[in-house]
Amino acid sequence: MLTTGLRFLEALATPHGVDRYLELIHPMLTIRELRGEVTSVHRTTRDTVTLTIRPTRRWRGFTAGQYVRLSVDIDGVRRARCYSPATSQHRDGHFELTVKAHESGLVSRWLHANARPGLILGLSQAEGEFTLPAERPDKILLISGGSGITPVLSMLRTLSDEDYQGTVTFLHYAYTEADVPCLEQLRDLAADKLVLAYTDAAGGDLEGFFDETHLRKVAPWFAEAQTYLCGPPGLMKGVRDVFADLGVSDRLHTEDFAPAPITVDAADATGDVTFARSHRTAPNSGATLLEQAEAAGLKPEHGCRMGICFSCTRVKTEGCVRDVRNGALSTDPDEEIQLCVSVPVGDVAIDL
Repeated sequence: MLTTGLRFLEALATPHGVDRYLELIHPMLTIRELRGEVTSVHRTTRDTVTLTIRPTRRWRGFTAGQYVRLSVDIDGVRRARCYSPATSQHRDGHFELTVKAHESGLVSRWLHANARPGLILGLSQAEGEFTLPAERPDKILLISGGSGITPVLSMLRTLSDEDYQGTVTFLHYAYTEADVPCLEQLRDLAADKLVLAYTDAAGGDLEGFFDETHLRKVAPWFAEAQTYLCGPPGLMKGVRDVFADLGVSDRLHTEDFAPAPITVDAADATGDVTFARSHRTAPNSGATLLEQAEAAGLKPEHGCRMGICFSCTRVKTEGCVRDVRNGALSTDPDEEIQLCVSVPVGDVAIDL
């Protein structure tokens, strides 16, 4: 009966939907959409902001390490990006997001400059497979760099709430001490487990970039542990290379928060890209289809820009595309692809 009534209301509210009318009463009053209200804002370093968010009742919670898609209106356009909660998964009612304002990050810079208590954000349910196993390992090594701290910090806080009795070390890389978010909270939470490495300054527990020496110093038991890694591309590559050289890649679990640089193959950058629904055609530049759509003046929905959240998925009606993550080719017609990680190979048509 409730579902039938909901459908009736949706039909009456067409084309805008019930939520468009309910938000006129209160922006957090929704039936289908998930939203969150910012209840506090802390700018913890020169370029990061920590938001405490109270989601609406449709929120199903999250598992430490997962991410949510956060959306906000900027100059009349709805923009979405993926961020990982930094709080323990056992804390109900609120969660924290720590956002670093990247130079080219439209949403992150906007949040750093404009976030305030009372701001209403669009949210998705939590997603992602970068999580601890239900049966906690006896030894855990957490490695992060920059704003990649958030999912592994959530893991650490979750383990603390569970009174985890195993061995855990948290190794975090930053330029300097001033670039470590939530530093005092980290020290209070894990003074005996925390190892800080500064790449551009002295004063840390370690100095310089990750290598085998760092690994053996902080976790000589690494071959028996499960390691969880999130950080910028340089750190990710460094850790992966060391673990591969030592033959323990199967014990390394990773989450990229920045896309790897895309190499354009000149042989691919031929033909035209047709955005069929928009009646626009442009020469293939060799960039991803998301970038080419934006260059053509289109505004497709997207979030992470790195193939994680699937919000930019569209149907390729004709042609061939290459996945920039692994080089795989997609040649079938009427196939769903992710615009942000697909590069056209010759002529391509997209239902966009």
